[in-house]
Amino acid sequence: MSGAFEALRGQLQEAAAAFADGPGALEGILLGLVDDVDRAVREPLEIFPVCHHSPASAVAMARRLREKQPKVVYLELCEDMAPLLTELRNCRLPVAVQAFATDVKGFPAEWAPLSVVAPITEASAEYQAIAYALDTPGVELVLVDRSADHVFQWDEREPSPDPDAPPAEEEAALHGDAVGVEIGDLRPRFAELEEHLLRHGRVRHWSEWWHQYVELPLGDSDHDTYRQVMFLIGSLFRRLAPGDTRRVRVDEDRERYMWTRMREHLAASGADPADCLYICGAFHAASRVAEFGVEGTDGFVISPRSGSTWQYGLIPSSHASIEAQFGLAGGSVSIAATEWAKNLKRTKVKQFQLEGQVGGPKRKKAAELPAPTTDPVASDQLSGFLQRSPVLDKLDEAELLGWSVEIVRAARRNGYLSSTADAIAVFETSILLAGLRDRAKPTPYDFQDAAVTCIEKDVVPGRRDVRRLVEIMMGGDRIGQVGYDALPPLARDVHDRLEPLNLKLQQRGVQRALLDIASRPELEPCSDLLWMLRYLMPHGAARPIMGERRLGERPIQESWDLALGTHQRALIELGYEGVSIEQVLEQRLRRAAYHPQATAAKVLGAVEDATLYLRSARLAGELGTRALEVLATERTVDGAPEVLRRVRRLLAHYRTSEPVLPKWIEDFVRTGYAHYCTLLPAAFADEEAGVEQVAAMLGFLFSMEALALSLGCDRTQLELSIAGSHPQEPSKVALLWAAQVQLGTLSRAELRERCAELLANPMVLPAYPRYLSGFVHALEPAPGLADFVVEAMSNAFAELPDRLLLPWLPTLITTLRSRGAELVPLIVREAGRIFPGRLAALDEWVPPWKAQPEPLAVTRKAGGGGLALLAAHPAACDAVAGLLGCDEPWGSATPTGLALLERYPDTGAALEEVLTGV
Repeated sequence: MSGAFEALRGQLQEAAAAFADGPGALEGILLGLVDDVDRAVREPLEIFPVCHHSPASAVAMARRLREKQPKVVYLELCEDMAPLLTELRNCRLPVAVQAFATDVKGFPAEWAPLSVVAPITEASAEYQAIAYALDTPGVELVLVDRSADHVFQWDEREPSPDPDAPPAEEEAALHGDAVGVEIGDLRPRFAELEEHLLRHGRVRHWSEWWHQYVELPLGDSDHDTYRQVMFLIGSLFRRLAPGDTRRVRVDEDRERYMWTRMREHLAASGADPADCLYICGAFHAASRVAEFGVEGTDGFVISPRSGSTWQYGLIPSSHASIEAQFGLAGGSVSIAATEWAKNLKRTKVKQFQLEGQVGGPKRKKAAELPAPTTDPVASDQLSGFLQRSPVLDKLDEAELLGWSVEIVRAARRNGYLSSTADAIAVFETSILLAGLRDRAKPTPYDFQDAAVTCIEKDVVPGRRDVRRLVEIMMGGDRIGQVGYDALPPLARDVHDRLEPLNLKLQQRGVQRALLDIASRPELEPCSDLLWMLRYLMPHGAARPIMGERRLGERPIQESWDLALGTHQRALIELGYEGVSIEQVLEQRLRRAAYHPQATAAKVLGAVEDATLYLRSARLAGELGTRALEVLATERTVDGAPEVLRRVRRLLAHYRTSEPVLPKWIEDFVRTGYAHYCTLLPAAFADEEAGVEQVAAMLGFLFSMEALALSLGCDRTQLELSIAGSHPQEPSKVALLWAAQVQLGTLSRAELRERCAELLANPMVLPAYPRYLSGFVHALEPAPGLADFVVEAMSNAFAELPDRLLLPWLPTLITTLRSRGAELVPLIVREAGRIFPGRLAALDEWVPPWKAQPEPLAVTRKAGGGGLALLAAHPAACDAVAGLLGCDEPWGSATPTGLALLERYPDTGAALEEVLTGV
């Protein structure tokens, strides 16, 4: 223990005795803080504590790197992400380094996919260290934190988020559900401590407290003061953290991991610790584990990684996504970026920037670094900092006035009725709020509160409120972008294949693509790729405006809205799953088909998608065989409607595009016919099976009957199945009657009589609408009954009382709406054929099922007078006789029927044989 902090220890002992009435726990905490600072300062390997996305840390880092010029930089970042850092020069910051795994081994399956991100902004100490190490010859950058695999090995998953929670904004969701690597996380873990700091600091949230009481005082401090203050803050938050054993264990294991890796590198490289710099969060800099320091113990054993396959890449990030993932206040990262620019201008510190950095300021040729300076002996700078009165910044009236004018201008553009008076009010209110909070100069947070108070009132006329407008004005939600050279092969391939569209696909926002494929056939591959992107990527990335993709059809003209730049993260993550879009789509379809919970309908959907998007007969055959296996094991009929619709579409496609049907679909029809015949009686009796499912089963059996019988199925199966069905529910009873009519075991006259009996029975009338619902569903298996359904519905509307009819109408409308594409055209077409076409004819119209045909009055004259017409006009008979080859003369007026039989005996003999079977 050094004596540099003896004076501070004595002062803290006196303070503890004064405030706590004697030595005790408070003295132990206060002296422990000094011990932690002393231990970290004396470490031979210099520790540089940072706070994530802190401008003060970034400025101090840039200054220290130029002074010390270390030859080895140890950085608290996942060690397996090191190869990606060189690609940062091809990106526009902020971006996030990501590790992604879909092939999960050693972890629960429900965790997949695994994702870890580490966001990097320009105003961060980490980026300054990376830029210095990568662009300075002879400097080695070593990442020493746990790997992405260990992040999940040490993770205990929290409960899933609230499904009723409002969705995050698009910019705030750029990281998705990824686990964030907290570099330099500095926030009190003791709720009472944070509440105490916020209340006495007169601020609303932690980000504002940090800006006011840490960022501003440390912005101009020297290196020793900066380090000792950050050590003190890290130790304070660490010692006052509650006893969360899981989180404490993970934190200490991370510290053991990092120090173990650094000692291993020092031993392997022979580097001098005095030429090295260790950059980590201030919380970890005040560590008390036994492995701390280059002289620490080596008892920590690093567990091997799991068998999961990890992919690495860069994804776009944004200020809002960083704030959302790490629990920072909205706009705090944007304000930090503004403070970073102001600090550089005020302190004259030269920042480090990767050569060729996309989106960064143009820089001249890198100047030679000055000779490194010798570090003086560390002295106690902490006592002076704690005793020094805060330096009150003078009010910068020009800056505040510019803010006030600009926020009024922005408010007017967004629909607010703001004026010059509001600008004056915001200016004065900002000064007033700063005075109430003991500040001489209003901070951006004071200005934000003043703008909300003076401009917003109680109405937000547009999409953005005043608080959001201030965040935009202070720097906005800067959104990063990954450059073409840093994209994975799949993403680059997508951009290359869409190049004929002549669009700036990396640009954010929506762009319209017009594809006239009829005149430019070379655009058809672009159309195929866009449909696959629509299938794989989130809604809005590729949205068709005109055109559709159907089985057996070729595109002619299409129009698309593309936002690939906005959804760059999703496109990059597709690159982790394969090297081409086709490969990823095939993997997705195969994964969906072989999922343990997959149903026959879902597998048939995968078959249809494979045919529609990939035009792959091989994959369709493989997935079709899988659909056959799944169907044979199903014991419920819930998916019967979807199975029927998809099989009909596939059959229609293969019949028009293939010379013969694929073997798998023939096997599917054969197996499905026997399968649904077996399940039909139970489905009729099961209360859980709805009428729609039973109708779909019958539709499959009747519509596929001809093909099934040609493949060797027996119609007796269907007859026995219907004969063994005894439903009780009225709609299913009506469905059974319709099936019997279709099968031929029940005549239409008998069906009409049964319906008439139902209408004549007062006890059955309340249930009659349910019978009608069954008849409507019966149009699926028996579309030929459309005229009878129109008749039954007309009789119901004519005879049922309103108290029964009106409650049934919503059910009828719902049924027709859900099955509108198939059932409504049949009913409308049949009704148009039966009902009169003019309204005036409706009064005299009699339904055909109620019209009684009059008997024909035939008057016969005695003596065979019916032949008088033939005798009077023999020419017609002579013409017919000539066609038949008869040239005999006319006979008597009273011919005998036996004469014909005598002349043509063979006809009578053949008829006798047919009738008698002899």
